[in-house]
Amino acid sequence: MSAQKLLTFVQDITRLLETNPSEEKILVEGKKLVATLVSSDEWLPDAFAKPHPDHYQQYLLYADPLDRLSIVSFVWGPGQKTPVHDHLTWGIVGGLRGEERETTFQKQTDGRYKASGTGVLKVGEVTAVSPAIGDVHEVSNNLSDRPSISIHVYGKNIGRVHRHVFDIATGAEKSFVSGYANEVTPNLWS
Repeated sequence: MSAQKLLTFVQDITRLLETNPSEEKILVEGKKLVATLVSSDEWLPDAFAKPHPDHYQQYLLYADPLDRLSIVSFVWGPGQKTPVHDHLTWGIVGGLRGEERETTFQKQTDGRYKASGTGVLKVGEVTAVSPAIGDVHEVSNNLSDRPSISIHVYGKNIGRVHRHVFDIATGAEKSFVSGYANEVTPNLWS
């Protein structure tokens, strides 16, 4: 693993946040930084790229000590997907390996959720979420024969945030805290 690429990204995104930019600027400038990070995948240690046979994995790569951001690798085995959920913060997602399908949802006047769009995130592509631009979605591995991996950067320590999953038919919400699958994080200075 080349920790230098991840360390450089952590330094660059931290410098961006230290300028106190608007969310809009974070998403624009941050997308460029994430695109550079996911332009190659040799830097991601194998320990943070392992799929689980039953459910997707969320591996913490870095968490800012002031909870201003977290960097996570999401690993999806074939057929795996999230429930419909929110984030309650901005997020930038870059495709590292494989393909992911995203279905976005919007709350209707009757409280239920309706699919409002779909897209496929491929290697090297970048997208964003936030309460301001759309925060509720479902994500799945778009490939049936191999894992897909994406890198997520959030405006909070996403594994500690009390968020929600939604029953789209009724609009009922259930709180959850996602946590992380790993017990250690990469050594950025190796």
